[in-house]
Amino acid sequence: MTIEDYKSIIRPMMGERRYNHCVNVSAEAVRLAEKYGADVEKAAIAGILHDITKEVDFEKQLQIIQSGDIILTDVEKKAKKLWHAISGSVYIQKELNIFDEDIINAIRYHTTARAGMSLLEKVIFLADFTSAERDYPDVDVIRAKTEISLEEGMLYGIRFTLNKLLSIDGCLSIDAVEAYNEILLNR
Repeated sequence: MTIEDYKSIIRPMMGERRYNHCVNVSAEAVRLAEKYGADVEKAAIAGILHDITKEVDFEKQLQIIQSGDIILTDVEKKAKKLWHAISGSVYIQKELNIFDEDIINAIRYHTTARAGMSLLEKVIFLADFTSAERDYPDVDVIRAKTEISLEEGMLYGIRFTLNKLLSIDGCLSIDAVEAYNEILLNR
């Protein structure tokens, strides 16, 4: 399938704002892949599909997750905002016949990160954080750090997310903490 095919699949699954975000993430993922040497085609695909189930209701997302034989951790059960990444990784396998582990993992961990991330996974994580329409506080800082290195961007992005969760007494993803620690330890 082509990127245009994937666009036609996701278009009816989401509103205009989310669709534009996916298009922007795909474009930024391609740019970052070219800059850092990741597979450009995989970056485009993972970028366009990363939020494929974001606007699917939680009950259906849970059904998709369960159909993939995934058992949610206690944190994941409570943090429903993480479900779209997990359900999306299952959905692309079951409905789109995408079995490339790198694309699957890039979608699965685009919200939390994880230890042992591939180059593509880092590209998608950061493309989601820095896509053209993003305008949250500090977006220019993470964009600048991402231009220095993927690891600098990752550290800032994970720290930003963890600080936000801590400020609202939110549960912290173990995957995010392990990713952060791994990057720090390997600096």
